Amino acid sequence: MSQLITTELLGEHPLLSSISTAEDLSTAWIRSGDGLIGFGVYKELEVTGDARFNTARKWWDEAIANFSIKNNVHGVGTGPILFTSFAFDEGQPSKLIIPKIVIGQKNGKSWITWIGDSNQPEITQLKNSVVSGEIKWDTGSISEANWRDQVATAIKSINDGDLEKVVLARDLTAKSNKEINARNLLKRLEIEYPSTWLFLVDGLIGATPELLVRLNKSLVTSRVLAGTIRKSGDEDRDLTLAASLAKSSKDLEEHEYAVRSVADALAPFCSSTNVPESPFVLHLSNVMHLATDVTGVLNDSAKPTDIFTLISELHPSAAVCGTPTKKAKDLIKELEGMNRGRYAGPVGWIDIHGDGEIAIALRCGQISKDKNEIKIYAGCGVVAGSDPAKEFAESQAKLMPMRTALETM
Repeated sequence: MSQLITTELLGEHPLLSSISTAEDLSTAWIRSGDGLIGFGVYKELEVTGDARFNTARKWWDEAIANFSIKNNVHGVGTGPILFTSFAFDEGQPSKLIIPKIVIGQKNGKSWITWIGDSNQPEITQLKNSVVSGEIKWDTGSISEANWRDQVATAIKSINDGDLEKVVLARDLTAKSNKEINARNLLKRLEIEYPSTWLFLVDGLIGATPELLVRLNKSLVTSRVLAGTIRKSGDEDRDLTLAASLAKSSKDLEEHEYAVRSVADALAPFCSSTNVPESPFVLHLSNVMHLATDVTGVLNDSAKPTDIFTLISELHPSAAVCGTPTKKAKDLIKELEGMNRGRYAGPVGWIDIHGDGEIAIALRCGQISKDKNEIKIYAGCGVVAGSDPAKEFAESQAKLMPMRTALETM
């Protein structure tokens, strides 16, 4: 028997600030106030293995086939939505969630989608948020000294000609004497980092500046970030730092590897691609990145390419793994000494037409099942010109968005 899916227009509501339902907040995807938030779980699936993207596609297609859809709004992101969060490594579990209720907003228009033959779910004003607890930080899986040694070992491998670039990550754990409130955390991240993509899927929560792939009909977009410098807090000084970043041979080399890996992955599926000759400097609250927006138009073939195919081809990019990919992954497994989980994996949403937005899960953390602990992550691209002390300082800067949000939410 098919499940009824209904989508109706809804009065405008700030997504994180005022909306609540009888179901708990389960998923979120927001940027500059627009996006999608999900409540409850209609269906979920955990997948592992080399075929995880194909398994996810098949599961979503089967779910869609059993839906009877009544969509009075139409457009990208309306109707039933699949939220995805894939692990960095194929051997670790990835998560797929179809929420019971999805509320969306774009360009001043809001809508609600719900599953079942009942009337529209009641939307209530959000009550005062739960008071946050005291946060205490523990050491991560890797000490500072050991992590610097790992970077030095990676630099030696690069100079020996084994590979060109590798991304090494580290983590920190925070414990709270009260449950960590995901909505409060997202609200703090939205205030500080409005231009990033905020996400929540099965406890993985963050504010990432890097878009792996957006598919809107046949137009493909990927925002590549690689090359980072920490802000000083002084506007004039930061302009000087931005100029130095744009001219840094080390950072430009790192960025070139990342852009090349994305452009090469998209090329077989696109009739045309556009890769800007030089990156721009993306300014965030705490750091600046070299950034390039790669775009393309999908081939008009008898067998259209879908977003699952693009994800599988693009992940892992050089921005989160290295170059060549296999050698970089092998070195990560040898050196890193921790489980990345879904950090640095593809995260986002997909609609019934196959359109969607998938980012790379950066500037994020994994909330524990009891919600009293969160593990946050950061990584740095290591190339021949890298310096272990500077890479550690960069990782500290990349941990700051989650650290600050946790301490002030």
